[in-house]
Amino acid sequence: MSKKNLRIGVIGAGRIGIVHSGSVNDTAGAELVVVVDAIEESAAKLANQYGAKYTTDVNDIFTKGDVDAIIVGSPTPTHVDLISRSIDAGIHVLCEKPVDLDINRANTIKDKVANSKTNVSIAFNRRYDPNFAAVYARVKAGELGNLEQLVLTSRDPAPPPQSYIAVSGGIFRDQVIHDFDIARYFVGDIAEVSTFATNAFSSEIKAEGDFDTAITNLRSTDGKLVSIINSRHSSYGYDQRLEAFGDKGMLQVTNVAPTSVRSFKSDHSEQLDPYLNFFLERYAASYRKELALFIESIETGKQLNPTYEDGCKALILADAATESAKTGKVVKL
Repeated sequence: MSKKNLRIGVIGAGRIGIVHSGSVNDTAGAELVVVVDAIEESAAKLANQYGAKYTTDVNDIFTKGDVDAIIVGSPTPTHVDLISRSIDAGIHVLCEKPVDLDINRANTIKDKVANSKTNVSIAFNRRYDPNFAAVYARVKAGELGNLEQLVLTSRDPAPPPQSYIAVSGGIFRDQVIHDFDIARYFVGDIAEVSTFATNAFSSEIKAEGDFDTAITNLRSTDGKLVSIINSRHSSYGYDQRLEAFGDKGMLQVTNVAPTSVRSFKSDHSEQLDPYLNFFLERYAASYRKELALFIESIETGKQLNPTYEDGCKALILADAATESAKTGKVVKL
């Protein structure tokens, strides 16, 4: 008898919901059965694309018994409640970052998650980017000897709308939280956070009490140093780089272009294609790997994706960076 597909519901039909729905459609062993969004037109459009049902009532996902797992891509303030309800309904859940904008609220279900009989995973997909994953594996294999420094660069091609900035929780909880997770993934728990942040170009972001540019330095509990460089804009495309440095050498991840073709002509010595322009293209492979591991986790009972605890620890780092940026102080954890 052939194995049944995992029946998956996607909550949220915005751009991240579109990404996850495409991943489900492209992944063996998974079936998109329902899309949920408060905007009926958005839900219907995405569901119809993949032959799924749709609803505007999130309660349907928990009461109709037609899903085995859900992917949460709805606004951040809904995450804790949806994770909690999934556990109560016996439904596996892969939830987008951050777990919440308030660590105290996130902590209210930590014990519930820890004791859950279903899988609860947080979608820090960048761990599964083939380039980052290759460097991670080589570092863990000892190729660099003792890892001493990690440098992460993450610059968006353009800032999101002011309406999004207003509810995002700020640059550290929204954008940099991915880098905080990668930092912890490579060097372990963090002991100190020091951040400089400023408003270099966007009056709209400044009006929301947020920053558009930041540099954050972390020190791990065993003395490893991490530097994270962020901006809400980049004129040359989506800037995503990593550098790992140890006593035996260095490994780098450079930006990704559609092809590796180089052009040499009379008016230029070397020219490449423009970099991939946004996370949807740059991290497409990582979203599919993330989903494949989520399915494997459910089938095997092993936790292969980042945990709810990972989500909480990344949020704590985001809070510490926010405090450091606003006070000028080093925040000790």
